[in-house]
Amino acid sequence: MSQYLTFSLGDEVFAMHIRTVREIIQFGPVTTVPLMPNFVRGVINLRGAVVPVIDLQARFGRPTAGVGKKTCIVIFDAVRDGERVELGLLVDAVSEVIDIAAEQIEPPPAFGSSVRRDFIRGMGKLGQRFVIILEPDKALDIDEMAQLCESSCELAPHALAA
Repeated sequence: MSQYLTFSLGDEVFAMHIRTVREIIQFGPVTTVPLMPNFVRGVINLRGAVVPVIDLQARFGRPTAGVGKKTCIVIFDAVRDGERVELGLLVDAVSEVIDIAAEQIEPPPAFGSSVRRDFIRGMGKLGQRFVIILEPDKALDIDEMAQLCESSCELAPHALAA
């Protein structure tokens, strides 16, 4: 039995293994960083550390998330080049910590998901409903996101010249 933090993005419920989650903080001031892709909302100061905030809605190819009363940032550990890096995930609301047994997890659907298949570890069965369990090493792959940032920065000077 493993524990997962559940959170919502729009009408969908997602889950992330609790061992990767560091803390949950209330949404506050975010400093925007120029020339970043739309899924990088900006950075926050977390006890003196600069932590990038990823808009999960935009990372999934959707419009950027709005901010509501329950919007919060999930701080979690990612790994880049063997080192632990803290990232923040902007989510609509955090729900609860749930237990899901391995036999309750189905493989990701081959089609019909609103999220890239490689971003999904599996579908957790909770009674009659499913929770989308994220594969953070893929969905929030720092190297892939850095490449996207670099390509958007490379495009910017050409856009100005046009």
